[in-house]
Amino acid sequence: MARDKLTDLVGDILKRNGIDRPVDADADLVNQGITSVDMVQLMLAIEAAFDITIPQSGITPENFRSVTTIASLVNKLATPAEAAN
Repeated sequence: MARDKLTDLVGDILKRNGIDRPVDADADLVNQGITSVDMVQLMLAIEAAFDITIPQSGITPENFRSVTTIASLVNKLATPAEAAN
């Protein structure tokens, strides 16, 4: 599912930053240790992983607040088959 893949992507970024703990899907990503540079890397990783393009209008703090909010955005942008992967 999209949420699981997103959790893995966030976890990978956190590990690169030396933070090795479970990712809480509903927790604020900034509070978990994601920086603004990490957000850009995450956005690019999401586009590649789900074969989508996030429009400028979709790049908002609300959409990138947590894994759950990102999953909602991905589900809106992806076809049903892409979102399931």
